[in-house]
Amino acid sequence: MSERDIMEYDVVTVGAGPAGLAFAIRLKQLDPDIRVCVIEKASTVGAQILSGAVIEPAPLDDLLPGWRDNPPPICVPVTKDEFWFLRDATRATKSPMTPPQMHNHGNFIVSLGALCAWLAPQAEALGVEIYPGFAAAEALIDEQGAVCGVRIGDMGVARDGSHKPGYTQGIDIRAPLTVLAEGCRGSISKQLIARYALDRDSDPQSYGIGIKELWQLPPGRAEAGKVMHTLGWPLNTRTYGGSFIYQLDKDRVAIGFVAGLDYADPLFRPWEAFQQLKNHALVKPLLEGGTIVSAGARALIEGGWQSLPKVEMPGALLVGDAAGLMNVPKIKGTHQALRSGMLAAEHVAATKASAGWDAKLRASKVGAELRKVRNIRPGFNKGLWFGLANAGWETVTQGVSPWTLKNHADWSSLQKIDAATAATQPGPNAPSPAQPPYVERTLAPRDRLAGVYFAATEHDEDQPIHLKVADPNICITRCIEEYANPCQRFCPAGVYEIVADGAGKRLQINAANCVHCKTCDIKDPYEIITWTTPEGGSGPNYQNL
Repeated sequence: MSERDIMEYDVVTVGAGPAGLAFAIRLKQLDPDIRVCVIEKASTVGAQILSGAVIEPAPLDDLLPGWRDNPPPICVPVTKDEFWFLRDATRATKSPMTPPQMHNHGNFIVSLGALCAWLAPQAEALGVEIYPGFAAAEALIDEQGAVCGVRIGDMGVARDGSHKPGYTQGIDIRAPLTVLAEGCRGSISKQLIARYALDRDSDPQSYGIGIKELWQLPPGRAEAGKVMHTLGWPLNTRTYGGSFIYQLDKDRVAIGFVAGLDYADPLFRPWEAFQQLKNHALVKPLLEGGTIVSAGARALIEGGWQSLPKVEMPGALLVGDAAGLMNVPKIKGTHQALRSGMLAAEHVAATKASAGWDAKLRASKVGAELRKVRNIRPGFNKGLWFGLANAGWETVTQGVSPWTLKNHADWSSLQKIDAATAATQPGPNAPSPAQPPYVERTLAPRDRLAGVYFAATEHDEDQPIHLKVADPNICITRCIEEYANPCQRFCPAGVYEIVADGAGKRLQINAANCVHCKTCDIKDPYEIITWTTPEGGSGPNYQNL
């Protein structure tokens, strides 16, 4: 094996999302001579970014004061807020007031992918080097046990591990400081949190799955700037979640559905529940006659203050949702990501080290915002009605309660099921989830594979499967009996499939379908699935999500 090529920088940033780009921009603003590179696993910057997204503009005002004169391509001022409770498939009640945490006056509806694609050239203009298509496969550790950079995954490796004609060995990118800005459940971040026991003094992290579609509506249909959120149907009162409908310019609408991954029902199917939501009497008239432009899914990090790991380690630090900074009651993480990236840059410019970053973040406006709302999301662990009452209390009291509610690992929350009950249930692409009652789906897409098409996901079929299952035998023995293979339901892209052939049942992994949502890495009840990076450039190619 030949020696790997090495590139050296003062700082390497993993992830070209809002946190990573804000970090790089602010660091170069403060220290123009520092050598900074940003690596991104997607084929282009923004291609795998998926978020709501309504953003608070204050961090952008601080980072790029003149940004409003040259805004991102999708940037619609919010003109109206509505909050609805969906009682069943046909009935809905409009709240007379929007919850205070969700007031959006002065905010903007954006495509976060387009925002990042807009930020990237501004970073490059300052001298930041950005490398899309570079997938960080592992962290590099020096002799003292400190992070000293990352290794880029090899390209041109066949599924059987042999080298194809176009094989290229991955390079090592070395730097005294590594900034992890991978977003929710980042693969390198996960490795290093475990290696350095950064979560030793925090609660287990908690997550949700977010599924989103961008629609082009008939002319005159959309009301640009209108923001709607819903609670209730198609979820039962024991399952946390809701939906968002953001109406953009040019008769476009972004619609999405979020379900907490702490749900208990092993037969629940988030993707199918989202399709039911679109057929609700309140929603369907908006979408009918329209066409889907793009669709995808991504895990959201919801643990908040009590699940915040230590965000520094020797040679590296965590920013944005790699750390877990999303404000769940606001359903917003972008402003926290931008602000944390800028704050980290100021820390690095002053100290040239990771030490002290954890204390600085916790004492900042970013930390204060998380602490103030720390009890709202875990309050819903006791059901919708308790959660709403608790949210009201925490909002009125500004989070000064002398207690902090606990989070629990999402993988541990599934209830077991007997095989006889499982056998009576429809398959993963059936028209309706196990609950609520059946609703005819007439809006596209009709099944998960059609949804994958709208994600424009691409993987070379002849590459190693990037979804590692430690013991596949569990899948066809214990998991069938105990949970009826929930991976077939919680994955929104049909990646996991139990098939029967002459040798019996086996797990088939359709890795080319993967949209990189990371749900399997989070929800698998045996913790035997590990999501790793495929070849650089592989995965979804979202348009304006």
